[in-house]
Amino acid sequence: MTNLQKQLFALQDKDYREFHSRLMPTVDKADIIGIRTPVLRKFAKEYIKTNEYLCFLKALPHKFYEENNLHAFILSEMKDFSFVLSETDRFLPYINNWATCDCFRPKAFKKAVSSEEKRNILLNKIFVWIESGKTYTVRYAIGILMDLFLDDYFKPEYMRKVAEISSDEYYIQMMQAWYFATALFKQCESALPYISEKKLGYAVAKKAVQKAAESYRIPADMKLFLKNVIKSGYADKK
Repeated sequence: MTNLQKQLFALQDKDYREFHSRLMPTVDKADIIGIRTPVLRKFAKEYIKTNEYLCFLKALPHKFYEENNLHAFILSEMKDFSFVLSETDRFLPYINNWATCDCFRPKAFKKAVSSEEKRNILLNKIFVWIESGKTYTVRYAIGILMDLFLDDYFKPEYMRKVAEISSDEYYIQMMQAWYFATALFKQCESALPYISEKKLGYAVAKKAVQKAAESYRIPADMKLFLKNVIKSGYADKK
């Protein structure tokens, strides 16, 4: 066991391990230490102050789920856009679960979108990730588009990229649904036709409407309309 792994096991919460392992069927329970997210985030912020973190980032693949999350948290704190983008590209193939994928949101990316040059570099990489065919790389790309490109920097072609993803993978479909549920209140004019005109697969559309129905930001009449589309218009799409 490495020195870092010993430090991580010192933060273990066994009850949390039992609970959290049930939420991640794609990860072997033996590879889960059981560290609560706020505790691991705090550890990451301290660890990044040491000289050890760069060696850790190079040491892929990692053994434990929490090591992957630590990797994500470290990159999320770093400021060098080019470095973070390169390291993200290297790290993504090793992500094997939805939780690591969804907690990985680099601050460097959020800052970069205000620069047209960096924004275009990031978008080009996102489109490469979407075409990768790798479940969590694709899911990650959709998540970044949802978080950073549904507001001021939105363009309809980005939404079309998400809609055109054809996959039977549950974790991709769920992120597509989350994207469109979010888009229904952020970019409703562009998003609504994808459901009303049945441009999405049934599984994605149904889940998107379910998520939209849970949102307080979408009006009740819109929720009713969306539910009726799924009940009637998508009947032949199941």
